[in-house]
Amino acid sequence: VQLQASGGGLVQAGGSLRLSCATSRRTGSRYNMGWFRQAPGKEREFVAAITYSGLTTYADSVKGRFTISRNGTQNTVYLQMSNLKPEDTANYYCATTNYFRTSDASRYDYWGQGTLVTVSS
Repeated sequence: VQLQASGGGLVQAGGSLRLSCATSRRTGSRYNMGWFRQAPGKEREFVAAITYSGLTTYADSVKGRFTISRNGTQNTVYLQMSNLKPEDTANYYCATTNYFRTSDASRYDYWGQGTLVTVSS
């Protein structure tokens, strides 16, 4: 299974970006997906997750600003990020899991390569 994350870039504080994650995982299979991020010198942290049926979970730090969604064929997941803050600067990773609505990175099995988001003040 391969995951390809894209959409990162440089944006000013208050701006928006949309990240995409395309997976080669078999269309129609029931799996859940999540986004994590890792800032320089910090541990990887959970951002958001979505089940195969569309139920979502968010970290408190991004609630109301970020929206996770997936397309109709369910092999691409998006992370719409709005009102970005400098503290959102990080490498963003997508991953898949068979667990339901989990923020535990150890329960995700396949990971993408990461896409860098930089928010300037």
